[in-house]
Amino acid sequence: MAQRILIMGLPGSGKTYLAERLKSQLESYQKTVRWFNADQVRKEYNDWDFSEQGRIRQSLRMRDLANASDYDYCIADFVAPLVDMRHNFDADWTVWMDTISEGRFADTNKIFVEPASYDFRILEKDANKWAKYIANNIVDP
Repeated sequence: MAQRILIMGLPGSGKTYLAERLKSQLESYQKTVRWFNADQVRKEYNDWDFSEQGRIRQSLRMRDLANASDYDYCIADFVAPLVDMRHNFDADWTVWMDTISEGRFADTNKIFVEPASYDFRILEKDANKWAKYIANNIVDP
């Protein structure tokens, strides 16, 4: 089973950009990587329900997709504003994009709970730098 990497944070914090760069960086280390972007997954499942129940369902879907992956790493980038969502995804590595104080959606800002624990807290938008740093710290030698 793939090691699961959750890149979480408010909309507009740089999750997708970092996920793209991290995927490339891991691949440069000869690792196989699957990437699930929350918006793409919602589009594929035609599920645009952003209620608490819809958000929980999305986190379970993202986990199931990651668990079904036979890659070395599986990156999932989604807001994950609720603690239950993070628990459901059960990441091996959690990256918190703490680069903005509020996103573009008031309802998401209101329910977003800052994570109590994470492996990497990103405070600046420099995806190339952080992708290399994260990859260097999670890749098995």
